[in-house]
Amino acid sequence: MRKLRINPIARKDLLEIKKYISEELGNPTAAEKIISQIVESYEKLKDFPLIGVELSSRIDMITDFRYLVSGKYIGFYKVDDVYVSIYRIFYGRRDYARILLDEG
Repeated sequence: MRKLRINPIARKDLLEIKKYISEELGNPTAAEKIISQIVESYEKLKDFPLIGVELSSRIDMITDFRYLVSGKYIGFYKVDDVYVSIYRIFYGRRDYARILLDEG
């Protein structure tokens, strides 16, 4: 079993998702539910780190990012011998490849 590591920017992504749904859409109950679903999805990566799809299969670029869909959200992560590291979590309609790859 690998350890799950959530990078600070991914934590910020979760907080922004929660804030948007809670405040902008006026639905704090839905916000809690969606965040719980996202976290539950990524908890599974500790036991099954390769269940996500290789990002290279979707874009014309070699990268070691993988992604996992949770409802309307997509989380991007990398796997090594010890950790599954969650890097970013985006709403699925965003230009996630550009944002993610521009960050390095």
